[in-house]
Amino acid sequence: MTLDWNEWREHFLFNPATSLQEIIRYWKHSTVLDIGDSLAIPDEFTEEEKTTGLWWKQLSAGAMAGAVSRTGTAPLDRMKVFMQVHASKSNKISLVGGFKQMLKEGGLTSLWRGNGINVLKIAPETAIKFMAYEQYKKLLASEPGKVKTRERFMAGSLAGATAQTAIYPMEVMKTRLTLRKTGQYSGMFDCVKKILKKEGVKAFYKGYIPNILGIIPYAGIDLAVYESLKNLWLSRYAKDTANPGILVLLGCGTISSTCGQLASYPLALIRTRMQAQASIEGSEQLSMNLMVKKIVEKEGFFGLYRGILPNFMKVIPAVSISYVVYEYMRSGLGIQK
Repeated sequence: MTLDWNEWREHFLFNPATSLQEIIRYWKHSTVLDIGDSLAIPDEFTEEEKTTGLWWKQLSAGAMAGAVSRTGTAPLDRMKVFMQVHASKSNKISLVGGFKQMLKEGGLTSLWRGNGINVLKIAPETAIKFMAYEQYKKLLASEPGKVKTRERFMAGSLAGATAQTAIYPMEVMKTRLTLRKTGQYSGMFDCVKKILKKEGVKAFYKGYIPNILGIIPYAGIDLAVYESLKNLWLSRYAKDTANPGILVLLGCGTISSTCGQLASYPLALIRTRMQAQASIEGSEQLSMNLMVKKIVEKEGFFGLYRGILPNFMKVIPAVSISYVVYEYMRSGLGIQK
C-alpha cells in the first residue's frame, strides 16, 4: 500500500484525471451493493467522514437499499431455499413447477414468506459489522493508523463472523419462516416460541459452522475479483473521467459477487439444510460432514449446487435495485458524490 516517486509521477502523466479524490471516493463506497447475502467486507470511512456524520448516512442508505432489493427479489430467494432443501434426483423441482407449487399452497403472498425477518436483520448486522470492523482493524494493525491489505481483509472477515454470530438465530428463523406451510406459524414470535419449545435454544445455531466457514471464501473472492476488475477498468479507461458510470460498477459488483457465491454455495446449501432439518418430517439430524457425504453419494457433486439457478437469477435485479435505491437515498440524505 505504498507509492514510489516514479509511480506517482506516471499516474499524472498517463491518467490526467481532474480530481484524484473523486476517483477514490467513487470507487471506495460502491461495494455496498446488496444481493441478499451480506458477507462482503464492511465499508470503510476516513476520520473526516466519521466526524461529519457521513458514515451513518452511508450505512443508512446501504441498509435501505438492501431492504428494498431483498424485498424485490424475495420470491427468487424463497425458490432458492425451497430447492436447496427439497430438490433431489428423485424430486426434480423446476423453477416454473416450484412457483406453481408455492402459489397453489399459499397464494401470491406466500412468495414473500421469510422476507420480513430477512429485512429486519440488515440493521443489526450492518451496525455490528461496522463497529467490529473498526475494533479489529485497531487490534490487527502492525503500525497504528496504517492497515495493510492483508490486515484489512482479516479484520473484515472477523467482523463478518462476529456479526453473523450475533444475528445467526435470525438466519435460522428466516429459513424456517421461508419454508413454512400455511398456518404453521402465525408470525415471528410464534416461530421462536415453537422452536424453543420443541427443540430448545441450540436449534437457533444449527448450520452455524458451514455458515462461518463460507464467509472467508465468499468475502475473499468477492473482494479480490472486485478489486481486480476495478483496477483493470481504471488502468484502461480512466482517461477523461473518474466516474466509471453505473454499468461498470454494476458489472464489477455482479461478477465479483457471482464468483464469491460459486465458491461458497455448497456451504450455504449445507447450512440451509441443517437449519431446516428439524422442520421436515422424518428427516435425520445429520452433522455437517455426514450431510456432505450423503449429498455427494446420492446426487453427485452437483447436488451441492441445488437452487443455484434462482440464486444467480436474483443477482442482477438485486444489484440493480440496490444501486438505484442507494443513489436515491444518498441524494436524499445530502451525501455529496
